[in-house]
Order: sequence, then structure tokens, then C-alpha cells
Amino acid sequence: MTFRYDFAPTPFGDALAVFSDAGIVSFDLSESADPRVPWLLESVSRRIGEMPVSSPGAADELTLALDEYFDGRPVRFDERFAFDWSLVDGFTRSALQAVCGIPWGQTMSYGEVAVIAGSPGAARAVGTACRVTPLSVIVPVHRVIRSDGTPGHYGAHPERKRYLLDLEREASAARS
Repeated sequence: MTFRYDFAPTPFGDALAVFSDAGIVSFDLSESADPRVPWLLESVSRRIGEMPVSSPGAADELTLALDEYFDGRPVRFDERFAFDWSLVDGFTRSALQAVCGIPWGQTMSYGEVAVIAGSPGAARAVGTACRVTPLSVIVPVHRVIRSDGTPGHYGAHPERKRYLLDLEREASAARS
């Protein structure tokens, strides 16, 4: 299998997009101000088992979809792009695939996602799946909230989760 990478701009900075022959294997918003730092590529290469090769332009279509999304247009990334789920398995994969079905501008609790993923009572495991997703933003884990209606965390950046939820809510309200 061949792995290649490119960068895609987001309002949070450039994201590292890694592609396999099967689809997008990783979309990572770095905790660093510069995602091009070597440790980020090293981290991805450890997970996929080899160093991806630079492929400028590989993320062009994804960048167009991200532009639409951040302009407030509903985008189902899983319907427009193939995902390579090889970095997640078991319940984590089931939970993240269930999250893909949460409609634009709507939310579900961790417990509701657990039920859809086939493991009622596994709300904490859904939280873990959302935290470790290799496909940040394009798998809409930001739409998964606490049962009391509060957003919860989004890695070390709860402000990003609030931004994404507000973006979708405001765009949905403008369409109504």
C-alpha cells in the first residue's frame, strides 16, 4: 500500500491529510502551530507502519470540501470521500462510523451514539473513540455532546468544538 500526504487549510491552521490507496487514513489538526513539524509525520508513520511521501495537491479535493463546510454548507465527508478505517477497529470504528450519520447541525449524546454503535451503556467508550479519531473534523465527533446538552471537550481545544457547533447551528438557522 502507498501512503502520501498533503496539507489542507482550516480556520484552525493547516491539517495534515494522509491518504492510502483505500482513502483518507488520517486528518490531523496539529496541537503545534506548524503541522509540518517532523514529529507529526513521525507519529503518523508509526501508526501506519511507514513514512508517507509528500504529495502536493493530494488534498485539493478535500480542501474544496473543507472550504464549503467552513463557508456554512452541509458536507458529508464520508459520502464524498473514501475513508480508510485501518487505524481504528472494534467498537472505536463502530462508534466513529455511527458518528458519521449524525446530520449537519444536529447533535447526539455519547450514550445515544453508543446505542447506535451497538453497545448501550458504552458512552465513555464513545468519548474515547471521539478523542482518538484519526479523522478529526471530517468525522464529525464535534456533534457528540454530553447527555446534559453541554458540548464537552474536543481534545485540548473545546473552543474548536464550540466553533464547529456554532458554525453548523448558525448556517442551519440561516437556511430556515
